[in-house]
Amino acid sequence: MVVVVFRLKCFIARKPNIQKLGEHVLSEHYAYILLEDEKWWNKRRDQRNAGKTQQAFVRQGNVGPLSAEQLFFYVKHPVREIRGKAEFVERVMGNAEELWNKYGAETVFESYDEYRKFLDGREKSTFIRFKNLQELTQPVSAKSFLEKTGGGAMFPRSGRYIGKELANTFV
Repeated sequence: MVVVVFRLKCFIARKPNIQKLGEHVLSEHYAYILLEDEKWWNKRRDQRNAGKTQQAFVRQGNVGPLSAEQLFFYVKHPVREIRGKAEFVERVMGNAEELWNKYGAETVFESYDEYRKFLDGREKSTFIRFKNLQELTQPVSAKSFLEKTGGGAMFPRSGRYIGKELANTFV
C-alpha cells in the first residue's frame, strides 16, 4: 500500500476511491502518461496478444504515479505517439531483487539478467502494475497532444498526469 499526502490530508491507496480525494485530484490526476521505447511497447503488445492481462512497467528508482484511474503509453522517438491505455492497479517501490521475485513475470524482461541490465546497477526500482492493456484505435501524435494542451512542456522523462477531460479525448 502507498501512503499519499495531498493538501495535508493523508490516505492509503492502491486504487483510491477518487470521489473522496476531491475535485482537484479527479480533474488533474485522472490518468498518467508513461514514456516507453518502441521495443518495450511491442513486447507489451505481444504479451497482451498472448493472453497476459496483468503487466508491470518498470522504472529505475522511486518514480511514477501515486494514483490514477488510467495509464497511457507514449511511444518515444521515432514513433512519438500515445499508442495505448490500461487500468492502473498500483505502484510498488522497493528493493529491486524483491520486486523481481514477486512481480518479474509481469514485466517485459525475459530474464533477471536483462532486468538488472536495465536497472544499470540501481538497487531500488518501481513497478507500476496495470491490467487490460488496449491499443488506441487512433494513436495520438505528439503534435496533436500539444495542440490539445495548449503547448507547453511535452512529457517529462518521469511521465505526466493528465485530467479526465483530456484523457477522454484519446479514446
